[in-house]
Amino acid sequence: MKTPVRPPTMKYPVPLSPGVMANGFLFVSGFGPQDPTTGGVPDGIEEQTRATLANLTLVLAEAGLDLSDVVKVTVHLRNLEGDFVAYNDAYSAVMPAPYPSRITVGSDLIMGILVEMDAIAVLRT
Repeated sequence: MKTPVRPPTMKYPVPLSPGVMANGFLFVSGFGPQDPTTGGVPDGIEEQTRATLANLTLVLAEAGLDLSDVVKVTVHLRNLEGDFVAYNDAYSAVMPAPYPSRITVGSDLIMGILVEMDAIAVLRT
């Protein structure tokens, strides 16, 4: 059985569930740094990384979880070589240790965003 997770403060211009709980996990859809109510995008990779993690946190919180429950993160960067160090610094300042497994790849991203992330978290029993 799967259960969608939809924070009421988030708007979704495409057909998706922000999160889906299934088999003891929460699967969080890919989010960028867009403000969930205004759609505004902050400047710079560090600010966008923090905003993206804040968006993931909204979905986690709706399921009673937080970043400490995340076990896997997939990250897409528009400029992998140029932004990796600054992104990694911002990521490690927000994501609590022990860090989840992670892959970071370069990707063509739309709407002027520099970073997008999805995540898998373990549900609390």
